[in-house]
Amino acid sequence: MVETNRRREIEDAASTLFRERGYSGTSVRDIARAVDIQGASLYAHVASKQEVLWSIVERTAARFEAAADAVEAADPGAVVFGPGVHLISLIRAHVGVVTDDIERASVFVHEWRALEPGRRDEIARRRDAYEGRFRAAIVNGTQAGAFGPVDPAVTAAYILTALNGLVTWYRPGGRLAARTIADAYADLSLRAVQKPGGRP
Repeated sequence: MVETNRRREIEDAASTLFRERGYSGTSVRDIARAVDIQGASLYAHVASKQEVLWSIVERTAARFEAAADAVEAADPGAVVFGPGVHLISLIRAHVGVVTDDIERASVFVHEWRALEPGRRDEIARRRDAYEGRFRAAIVNGTQAGAFGPVDPAVTAAYILTALNGLVTWYRPGGRLAARTIADAYADLSLRAVQKPGGRP
C-alpha cells in the first residue's frame, strides 16, 4: 500500500509538472523534488520518466474508454433514447473524465506524442477508435433523420477538439460547475448537427 501511495504521489506530481512545463521541460529531479525525495530514489518507485508518462496517458485513455462503454451499454444502438441523447451522453461522459482529473486529462491531450514510438502508436489507435464512437453516433443520427447532413468525421473532430480544449481553461471550484459546462457543450454540439431550422 505504501508503494502504491508513493507511486500515486509521483504520478500526481508529474501530471502537474507535465501540464505546466511539458514532458520535455520536466526532469526526473523536478518530479523527485515535488514529492520530497532524492532524484535517484525515484527509481525505486518508477522505472523512468517515460514510464510515468505512459502510466498517466494509458490510464486516462482507459477512463475515457470506460466512460464511453458505459454510455453505449446504457442504450445499445441508441434505440431507446435516440441519437441526440446518445451523443449528449458521450459528451457528458467526456466532460466528466476531463473535469474529474484536469491534470491527467491535460497530459493525455497535450503530451501523448512524447511517448516512445510503439506506445505512441497504440494511443493514436485508441484515440482514433474513441473518436470513432462519436463519428458513429453522428452517422446513426443522420441515418435516423435526427441530424442534418453533416460530415461525421469533421463534426466528431470539431466536437472533440472543443471538449479537449477544456484542459486549457477549466478550473475545479471555479465559476462554472462541471455539470454546467457539460450542458453548454452538449447544447452547442447539438446545434452543430441539427437539421436546418430545427432541433434533433
